[in-house]
Amino acid sequence: MTKTVLVVDDDPTQRRLIQAVLEREGFAVAQAEDGDAALKHLTTGQAADVVLLDMQMPGLNGQDTLKEMRARGFAQPVVVLTAGGGVDTVVKAMQAGAGDFFVKPASPERIIVSIRNMLSMGEMRTEVDRLKKQVSGRSTFKDLIGDSPAMNMVKRLGERAAKSSIPILITGESGVGKEVIARAVHGSSDRAGKPFVAVNCGAIPENLVESILFGHEKGSFTGASEKHLGKFREADGGTLFLDEVGELPLDMQVKLLRALQESEIDPIGAKRSVKVDVRIVSATNRDLSNAVAEGRFREDLFYRLNVYPIEAPSLRERREDIPALVEHFIARFNVEEGKRVAGASAETMAILSGFDWPGNVRQLENAVYRAIILADAPYLQPHDFPAISGVKIAPEALSGEVSAPTAQQLIAEISKDAPVRILDARGHVRPLEEIERDLIQLAIEIYAGHMSEVARRLGIGRSTLYRKVREQGIDVGDEGMEQAS
Repeated sequence: MTKTVLVVDDDPTQRRLIQAVLEREGFAVAQAEDGDAALKHLTTGQAADVVLLDMQMPGLNGQDTLKEMRARGFAQPVVVLTAGGGVDTVVKAMQAGAGDFFVKPASPERIIVSIRNMLSMGEMRTEVDRLKKQVSGRSTFKDLIGDSPAMNMVKRLGERAAKSSIPILITGESGVGKEVIARAVHGSSDRAGKPFVAVNCGAIPENLVESILFGHEKGSFTGASEKHLGKFREADGGTLFLDEVGELPLDMQVKLLRALQESEIDPIGAKRSVKVDVRIVSATNRDLSNAVAEGRFREDLFYRLNVYPIEAPSLRERREDIPALVEHFIARFNVEEGKRVAGASAETMAILSGFDWPGNVRQLENAVYRAIILADAPYLQPHDFPAISGVKIAPEALSGEVSAPTAQQLIAEISKDAPVRILDARGHVRPLEEIERDLIQLAIEIYAGHMSEVARRLGIGRSTLYRKVREQGIDVGDEGMEQAS
């Protein structure tokens, strides 16, 4: 998804010049003529990932605009522009929360470097906040990525359940993010900030399940050289997440049932039971009702765990969330790996949104991680995802039918009937300048040479449009030439 820069300057010429620089680098640009217009833009929820803010403006100046932004809780990175370059002005702006500054007029390279640095700082701040929430057990449903109907249903169910101590069973395929939902339940409850202990029941050796869950006393069995509290006592006062609970042996299911019913456990070798205050959230990718029918899971335990079921949707059931997930993973891995990938190209996003993802969110996460490591361009390209090239893409994710198995053939399918060709005769992507020229020419024809409408539909300023027309020698007709003059 394209990053948007809000340019706040009372000089329309400066705004247009900066817009031209940013658009050449693939950024979207929004403009505001003064501080009040900038605050209105932000308050109405319009896009702004970075703010370029002029210090000297009539009305609400840059310094006051920045202070008001922070007072209202807008955390977008801010780069201040100053004509005089006074040290005092810059220092005050930095103290108020600006991340960088430059003196007008600045070179295009300086502007782009500053914007990218601010985006990196924003990503780092977001990642630090995410990790702090996770470590402190305060992740909530607001931190879950995605606003598809399926995910909104999960959020609504989870938020209701979090207000009580009702046992929750989260079902869903492997990799859908069941632990993320469990953490959100914990962070949204009155146990937030207290221990959240996750244990994968399927990964524990059968002879160690009892010790790991319920603990043991020193010397209670061969090798028990120290006392071990166990997961239940580690989670005392908080939440215990039992992942893949259907993998527990039958004898351990009996002891788990007693722990749930009596709120007490019996550590191995202990002389008396120990009271615990634990909220149980369990998860499984299996059909526990079938396991009950086959005698592999206790019926009484199943009903004890399945009081409040939440089904986590597969990724193919919420394809509209894939772009947001991809952007989230790109930002995260940029921070972790020190990369500066701006996003994913439109063709790449179409491929990712159309793939079925049998491994769900976990598979998407790993695919983006690999692509980030190997990427050598500002935007992730289809060839950065070789693992899904050669796999048929779901047709509903694209504008037409897709019968092509490879990424390059997919692009050809997308552009086959398009009035502006993306690929050349040999199947390679055409130069951007040529595609842009053809697109402008097409827009001029569609809107009968009305240049204001052409500029609006293309999302660029009229002066930018006229400049491109002149540079590329595009025929605009008599009416268009009159408008340009």
